[in-house]
Amino acid sequence: MSGQKPTSSLIERGFRPGNRPMNMGAPVEKAADRGKTLRRLIRFFKPEIASVIILAIVVIITVVASVLAPGFQSKAIDDLVDRKFGRIPQLLVIILVTYIIHGIATLIQGFISAKLSARIIDRLRNELFDKIVNLPITYIDTHSHGDIMSRMTNDAENVSNVISQSLSSLFSGILTLAGTLIVMMTFSIPLTLLTCTTVILTVITTKVMSHFMRKLYLKRQVLLGELNGIVEEKVTDIKTVTAYNLQEETIENFEKASDVMTKTGIIADIIGNAMGPVMNTISNISFVIVAAFGAWFAVRGDISIGVISAFIIYSKQFSRPINELAQLYGQIETAIAGAERIFTILDENDEDKSGDKDFEISEGVIEFKNVDFSYVPGQKVINNFSLKIEAGKKIALVGSTGSGKTTIVNLLMRFYDIDSGEITVDGRNIKDISAETLRDSVGIVLQDSVLFSDTLRNNMKYADEEISDEKMVEAAKLSHVYKVAERLPEGYDTYLASAGANLSQGQRQMVTIGRAFLSYPKILILDEATSSVDTRTEKHIQNAMVRLMKNRTSLIIAHRLSTIRDADMIVVMDKGHIIESGSHDELIEKKGNYYNLYMTQFAGIET
Repeated sequence: MSGQKPTSSLIERGFRPGNRPMNMGAPVEKAADRGKTLRRLIRFFKPEIASVIILAIVVIITVVASVLAPGFQSKAIDDLVDRKFGRIPQLLVIILVTYIIHGIATLIQGFISAKLSARIIDRLRNELFDKIVNLPITYIDTHSHGDIMSRMTNDAENVSNVISQSLSSLFSGILTLAGTLIVMMTFSIPLTLLTCTTVILTVITTKVMSHFMRKLYLKRQVLLGELNGIVEEKVTDIKTVTAYNLQEETIENFEKASDVMTKTGIIADIIGNAMGPVMNTISNISFVIVAAFGAWFAVRGDISIGVISAFIIYSKQFSRPINELAQLYGQIETAIAGAERIFTILDENDEDKSGDKDFEISEGVIEFKNVDFSYVPGQKVINNFSLKIEAGKKIALVGSTGSGKTTIVNLLMRFYDIDSGEITVDGRNIKDISAETLRDSVGIVLQDSVLFSDTLRNNMKYADEEISDEKMVEAAKLSHVYKVAERLPEGYDTYLASAGANLSQGQRQMVTIGRAFLSYPKILILDEATSSVDTRTEKHIQNAMVRLMKNRTSLIIAHRLSTIRDADMIVVMDKGHIIESGSHDELIEKKGNYYNLYMTQFAGIET
């Protein structure tokens, strides 16, 4: 729901929008039920059922070949001991063909596993990205962006690795255990029972070690996501870090966070890496038991030399899948932990998209009626706010930082839902209008100039890629983007760097304004639209906005009071409510809060 609030845990950690928690010492997230997670993963296999069946057949062929080969070797050795040489060439050919089939089947198995993994992870990533794009703004504001990215990359990659490398090995290992057990019993039940005693020891060991491994692997994934969040935040704000000469402190904080993750990872890897040696030790014990008792049975004449040879191979073959499964356990646990983190996001509610999709905003009359809103329950940031904006009027919101100006815009756009009161557009409660329909009728220029890694042309046409080049050029002239295009090597087809890094801040601002022009909205929101450009550029933009705002309902938020002198009404806010309103001249005459702000900015008078 678009109106969801920060969770209680976030509140306890002092959440405010933009203050995403980065506590590296936070308790590990509670893991979901393993069986439930695996069942959900299976759903992604269903569209690939044909590949799964083929993979299963190939794995069976591989296992059958590996199980039969030692039996043929046993017969060849017995014939050699008994000096029956007639069958030996035939048996050697059969053994050779068996190994060739095993090798080819193993290659095919790897190819199918890789292809299957790629398709499943592509589907999982697409579903996850679709979910992220459709999450409420509140979720994005209350969660580390780096952690979300980590789930898209690291967690998905862990699942991918298990599918491509471990899934077929897991299936093969189970079949090999079963097949080898059956064949061993045909040779010697006593030796088989002795070998099976190691399985009990293996299961107990795996159970104890996995209990600790799973918690540690999940905690490591959580910490990795939080570490990515720190990197993302500091890289994005590197200018601020540099400006305050906080490089050393930033590095120190990163290293502390990295140390926490590293220590957790070391413990997890020690336990995970110990699994293999422990299993090998158990396997070697099994080999000694088989060799000793096999020799005793042979002396008694109960079994032949060939059977002992085959049984030694089968004993190793029986223990090898156990070792492999033990070594795969860490990977599988990491993948399950990653899948759980992915499903945590997939289980979030999408933004509320209900409401009338056919409602047409024809005039653009906006009214706030006794609106209350709080990011954190009990801490109001908008308090009993009432304001009516007639169609085509220009209304300016001014006030100190934290007065609630930008929050009003967020509420009008339904990025958040109000606690109480009502917001209407053309007399209709915006909760009854679909968010998509509402936003299609609003053009908005935010404080931060948001550009994408694409051409200037596509950035201009971001809201509607089907719009004609003629209209785009017209908007470019209105916003002075055409001057930007003239300076670029490929004009409108110049590829912009990430976040428009190859443009100046003023140029980026103009492009976002040009994008707003192309939406031809009934309602226009200008949030600090000229706060980050030079005076000359500001003048160009202001002239363009006069033309753009004609006959459009416009809501302007600016700290530069020079941008709002011509507004039909100026609303002064403080602590979430209106303290003054009127035209520029009326407010100057009142000599109240607006007068003080204006004089401070333009007359140099301290009030």
